[in-house]
Amino acid sequence: MAEKAHQNGDKYLFGTVRVGEKGQIVIPKQCREVFDIKPGDTLLILGDKAQGIGIVKQEKMIEFARAIFAAPNTEAEDDEQ
Repeated sequence: MAEKAHQNGDKYLFGTVRVGEKGQIVIPKQCREVFDIKPGDTLLILGDKAQGIGIVKQEKMIEFARAIFAAPNTEAEDDEQ
């Protein structure tokens, strides 16, 4: 029987997954539904040895990067003062 996700506001605990022989995992159904992950989506895998692994939809990371590059350059403004 599948585990039910635990939720606290926008934070979730979806349970555990097992890594298969080929290094694959199955993303729990509730997680796929919450984050609108569909077959064929591209996911970006991020890693930090101290903090662990993060999985982000590629399109969300692209949106984030575009927002960074579109932001005003406040450092240049600070140097002028």
